[in-house]
Amino acid sequence: MTGISARRWKKFAPLFLLMLPGLAYLIVNNYLPMFGMIIAFKDVNFSKGILGSDWIGFKNFEYLFKTKDAYIITRNTILYNGFFIVVNTIGALALAILLNEIRKKFFQRFYQSIIILPHLISMVIVSYLVFAMLSSDTGLVNKSILPLFGAGEISWYSSKQYWPYILTVVNVWKGIGYLSVVYLASIISIDPEYYEAATLDGASKWQQIRTITVPLITPVITMMTLLAIGRIFYSDFGLFYQVPMDSGILSETTNVIDTYVYRALMNLGDIGMSSAAGVYQSIVGFVLVILSNYAVRKFSKDNALF
Repeated sequence: MTGISARRWKKFAPLFLLMLPGLAYLIVNNYLPMFGMIIAFKDVNFSKGILGSDWIGFKNFEYLFKTKDAYIITRNTILYNGFFIVVNTIGALALAILLNEIRKKFFQRFYQSIIILPHLISMVIVSYLVFAMLSSDTGLVNKSILPLFGAGEISWYSSKQYWPYILTVVNVWKGIGYLSVVYLASIISIDPEYYEAATLDGASKWQQIRTITVPLITPVITMMTLLAIGRIFYSDFGLFYQVPMDSGILSETTNVIDTYVYRALMNLGDIGMSSAAGVYQSIVGFVLVILSNYAVRKFSKDNALF
């Protein structure tokens, strides 16, 4: 047995060596920082160090739940992200199906590049693009588009009722491209013989999409949706902070947990509170993924993540 084990070790040793850099990065980047979770339960005093700081239990979590804004930031975070998941999934799936219908490779790759480009743009740049559209003085919407319909100018950055729609449009424009490329890769991998057989049977395009395309890429849709649900308590900080230009008038519709924690950290300088919010978001996200995966397993074990 010893000789067999030695031969097997010698055989797989190069693979283990190749694995070491990635494993070391995973441990250093993903697991060691978990030690910092104790900051959420301490009154951090840098003169004493993290371990020497006083243990205060769950007091750092209180500001998230006892503040008058707790309901607003929780409501905004869940509703925005829940709506984004639905809209982005449906839009990306439709876009991927349309891209798959383009037969010339050049145009297919060209459109893929155009669609995914917003995903690669910094949110800082996006915020200025939105400002160029919505500025009261020089914005394209106020100066060129609204006059075409005989409408008056709108002060966008002081009118909170419009921002749920603006943020949704910006999020879809920026994020739908990446998701559609993921779905497109899954659609391309489907065996063409399924579609050929369906065509011979007289199935329309819509019937082929409904009975072949969507069912066969359902595992990928489920996986991406579960991952998104796991981050439903996290928000795109740039989208909710930089795009509205940190306008206090809009806080009722743009304030989410991430922006609230950032403002609290900037005003109070309490790193323990910020850490508590991160721990809270991670735990809730983990629980949601477990529950969502459990629900998926009830209907289809093959589509569950684990």
